[in-house]
Amino acid sequence: MNSALRVQDIFIYPIKSLRGIRVESAKVLERGFQYDRCWMLVDRAGLFLTQRTHPQMALIKVDLHDDHLTVSNPVSQAKPLKIPFDLLLDSQIEVEIWDDRLKANLVDPSIDQWFSEVLGIECQLVRMPESGQRKVSPKYAINEESVSFADGMPYLIIGQESLHHLNSKLTHPVSMDRFRPNIVFSGGESFIEDCWKNIKIGDVDFCIVKPCARCVMITVDQESGVSSKEPLKTLATYRTLNNKVYFGQNALSLQEGKVRIGDSIQLI
Repeated sequence: MNSALRVQDIFIYPIKSLRGIRVESAKVLERGFQYDRCWMLVDRAGLFLTQRTHPQMALIKVDLHDDHLTVSNPVSQAKPLKIPFDLLLDSQIEVEIWDDRLKANLVDPSIDQWFSEVLGIECQLVRMPESGQRKVSPKYAINEESVSFADGMPYLIIGQESLHHLNSKLTHPVSMDRFRPNIVFSGGESFIEDCWKNIKIGDVDFCIVKPCARCVMITVDQESGVSSKEPLKTLATYRTLNNKVYFGQNALSLQEGKVRIGDSIQLI
């Protein structure tokens, strides 16, 4: 096995909890990759929606273009929907994501209707303002960083070998998209990322700040939108600590820049 550590895949998730997009390169910003989880679906009370309770969200495909997103659902009769980057209403609502409450911009009522019909849930699409300040927990922040609508941390890094190790224990192997990483790397031993602290990817410095606790969301098949007990059940047998199941490492970027597929990863 080649022990050289290199970026194998880069993923962004423009709309929280919908299908991810594999990209060749991504701009590194403080609160996550550019466009990563800048949009989010909320119910009429402003509470965020996720695949944990609405696994059908996995079926909505998102595509990234120069000045807009398109979303589509292959199992729905709805036509693909265009969401321009500059489409924002002046009005804001208060939204709730985990323990955070913050203001977010509404996008457009017709877009809300499309998602409500496709998902069968009355919901609204919101976008985080450029000036939005959703702070990373002080327990993990280094420079008082902010984060997008991601669960709590700007970046998630997982080694391909770690997934191979898990799949060797499963009757039916799963794909990496279950775990929604931002950066997947090749090389090294399984779970080598558990030992990292400071790394350089290409020319950008990152700090690994904590392991990523996993939940029922990883049980949702991203192709079918159907959930089961795996791989969480098997992962829990050997990756549990203090009653939490861990897979992957959360990270902060220490500077802005760009990462590309094929970039080397160096331990600092």
